[in-house]
Amino acid sequence: MKLEKIESFDALKERFEAVRHLLGSRVEGGDPNKQYEREVLVCGGTGCVSSDSFKIIENLRLEIDACGLSTKVQVLKTGCFGFCEKGPIVLIQPDNVFYVQVTPDDAADIVRQHLVGNGRVVRLLYEEPLLKKKIEKSRDIPFYKKQIRIALRNCGVINPENILEYIAADGFQALGKCLKELTGPQVIDFMKKSGLRGRGGGGFPTGLKWEAAARFASEEKFIICNADEGDPGAFMDRSILEGDPCSVLEAMTIAGYAIGASVGYVYIRAEYPLAIQRLEIAIEQARQIGMLGKNIMNSGFDFDIELKFGAGAFVCGEETALIQSIEGCRGEPTTKPPFPAESGLWKVPTCVNNVETLANIPAIFTRGLDWFTSIGTDKSKGTKVFALAGKINNVGLVEVPMGTTLREIIYDIGGGIRGGREFKAVQTGGPSGGCITKENLDTPITYENLTAIGSMMGSGGMIVMDDSDCMVNISKFYLEFTLEESCGKCTPCRIGNKRLHEMLTAITEGKADKDIMQRLSALGETIKKTSLCGLGQSSPNPVLSTMKFFKDEYLEHIIDHKCRAGVCKNLMQYVIISDKCVGCTACARNCPQNCISGKVKQPHVIDQTKCIKCGICYQKCKFGAIEIR
Repeated sequence: MKLEKIESFDALKERFEAVRHLLGSRVEGGDPNKQYEREVLVCGGTGCVSSDSFKIIENLRLEIDACGLSTKVQVLKTGCFGFCEKGPIVLIQPDNVFYVQVTPDDAADIVRQHLVGNGRVVRLLYEEPLLKKKIEKSRDIPFYKKQIRIALRNCGVINPENILEYIAADGFQALGKCLKELTGPQVIDFMKKSGLRGRGGGGFPTGLKWEAAARFASEEKFIICNADEGDPGAFMDRSILEGDPCSVLEAMTIAGYAIGASVGYVYIRAEYPLAIQRLEIAIEQARQIGMLGKNIMNSGFDFDIELKFGAGAFVCGEETALIQSIEGCRGEPTTKPPFPAESGLWKVPTCVNNVETLANIPAIFTRGLDWFTSIGTDKSKGTKVFALAGKINNVGLVEVPMGTTLREIIYDIGGGIRGGREFKAVQTGGPSGGCITKENLDTPITYENLTAIGSMMGSGGMIVMDDSDCMVNISKFYLEFTLEESCGKCTPCRIGNKRLHEMLTAITEGKADKDIMQRLSALGETIKKTSLCGLGQSSPNPVLSTMKFFKDEYLEHIIDHKCRAGVCKNLMQYVIISDKCVGCTACARNCPQNCISGKVKQPHVIDQTKCIKCGICYQKCKFGAIEIR
């Protein structure tokens, strides 16, 4: 359909009625007068694209044409379905049949067995691991059962490159309501009553942030969407921008109306080419229909959005460093106060919200306060999106109500620990967070609860670890990331974290003295108290939390010179058990250092002074004669 300018809120409602058929039966209460009998939705998120989902789309269309179904069946790319472990995903509506791990070669079977023959491609259905039972409907898959999708509501449902589909999914209704029925202060009051807190880190109430920016008088103000997602293993914001970019644009426009801003910027890292492409399409289409630009819906309100690209600096996730970067300066945090709400971009009042926070806003206005506040807990309203990664069976994006326990996420949704190993810890909040142990698995996830047990919500990274992980090495890994990403502006972060890393290295190499843990703790607390920005203030968290919950593991490294996980090479030895060694010489023949000696059919010995801990001997021994100690 042609993109035509929408002149008023009433015209928007008429447009909604005119395009409802585009979504057909993809949404609850969809238009029964849909254009196609069936729709084949294919994941078009980065993960599935890297696994040839665009080729799947191409092959499906070719097969559909060959079978004469092009007027009855439509193939569409959508955003991320969340179940990344089983991608690429193909969903067929209105049948609600969910196919997983689809390849381009499977297109023919899907078309001929399902679309033509009205059967099912059973081998592509999800199989429940314990019961070995095939599950057809997505709603019956355990991964989805406890999820409530608000920020992700349109991901996997609409075509993110067609703004008319966004309108058909209630898009811009919230903006129209605000412009026609509410003043700026009333919009802010609505947001305050919703209890929505920032989803990018500290959890500051969104309404209060808007109120602060609105309070300061200025001829010019700015709205910034922080899309600089840099936590290891995190991909929540990227997936929202790839699957539902218009929701973020709509929310930014509402925020601009609330505080009196006419320009917005999406600060996004250049490492997200697909998200950038879809944002550019969405912005251009929004301008064409009048949802961005001058006199939006004849309200007298002007607002437009530009993209600003970041170079992938983690510190630019901090709002003042982000602002410095947009201004063309080195991305370094500035001292607060003044806060951006008073003096931000170009020294004028600026409001910075992250992608997930913004993605919630249109749904809150559309569905109402009672609906949103009924989800979550008293102090943590709504849902939270987490990127499940690490040693977990179901890697992917999950969106759950606040108050859901870690156990529910890891075992009920995540499917438990990969390979049947034992759960050891989960890191929440990325490199700024802390490790949570099995003793706290039943903790309801809220901002306050995570802080109380030594971690944080952060942007939503959730990395699961099992008993093969060394917690000392894990804390060193996160500290290495922080060292790499520190801007170096303040001494506690620049030098203090370097000293922390040196001490952790000494521990993992068996060179630490017995009072090193006391020095680690003292320095970590000092860095937290004296660093300039949130990156430095939270950088010791992984070290301090692992020391608290895994003290015995630290002591083993320091006193016994032993790494129970066998990860720290300087603290491990490959030893040949003479009673088990048959003298086959496989270990000696494959050793790159020639440090194994012994005669044929006689026990061999490893010279520990020459061994480089490569593990080849361990891999080659067929008799279990080599042990790791």
